[in-house]
Amino acid sequence: VQLQASGGGLVQAGGSLRLSCAASGYVFSDRGMAWYRQAPGEQREYVSRITSGGTTNYADSVKGRFTISRDNTKNTVYLQMNSLKPEDTAVYYCNVGINRSYWGQGTLVTVSS
Repeated sequence: VQLQASGGGLVQAGGSLRLSCAASGYVFSDRGMAWYRQAPGEQREYVSRITSGGTTNYADSVKGRFTISRDNTKNTVYLQMNSLKPEDTAVYYCNVGINRSYWGQGTLVTVSS
């Protein structure tokens, strides 16, 4: 199983970014996917998940601003992040659970005020 996250960068508060996570090594369409994030000096926290059937869930801190989606033809999950805030600054990780938890390498999002 491999997860490759991309799309992070530096953006001003109020701006937008779209993260991507390309998956391989398993049947992508059979598994739910999730995004987590870890801010400097903080523990990793849950952001959002999408089931294999497309049902989504969000942490309260991002609800209404972030949208998770998936493209099973591209084996990719996305996180559209709008109205970004400085407190969204973190390394963002994609995750899948198959007997154990697999993590991508993370992509850094920095939101300046």
